[in-house]
Amino acid sequence: MALSPEQIQLKDKELKEFIEKFKDTPGPLMPIMQKAQELYGYLSFETQNFIAESLGIPVSDVYGVATFYAQFSLEPKGEHVISVCTGTACYVRGAQAVLEEVEKELGINSGSTTPDGKFTIQDTRCLGCCGLAPVMVIGSDVYGRLVPSDIKGILEKYK
Repeated sequence: MALSPEQIQLKDKELKEFIEKFKDTPGPLMPIMQKAQELYGYLSFETQNFIAESLGIPVSDVYGVATFYAQFSLEPKGEHVISVCTGTACYVRGAQAVLEEVEKELGINSGSTTPDGKFTIQDTRCLGCCGLAPVMVIGSDVYGRLVPSDIKGILEKYK
């Protein structure tokens, strides 16, 4: 969902205040990037550049951290982020077929967001729910012991 100019202005102000508060503490980059991700939902190039300039570091340092850690996203994510585990336990129990069904139902590939900004699919290596394999998480909702025929009904709850 796109932010209004007023929302962006408020978030920009909050990020500036956060940076001012933490920029002189040891190791401020990660907390500042986490705050920016929390505020905007992702780290745009403009946001990365602003952080770098505020801290007096090269933007390549910010980008390097953003691309190294999976918690950061360089693109906006959907309102509902769907994580399908394809770790070993889930994979051997049919996770690939579950992932393909989610992709088919939403008409997008893993790593993409629906044009309406409602859903993002991500292929995840392990969700720590091996006993429920195959597993999918939508927000904080965990779905386990899935088969492809379960997917349509689950997604309906979020549409």
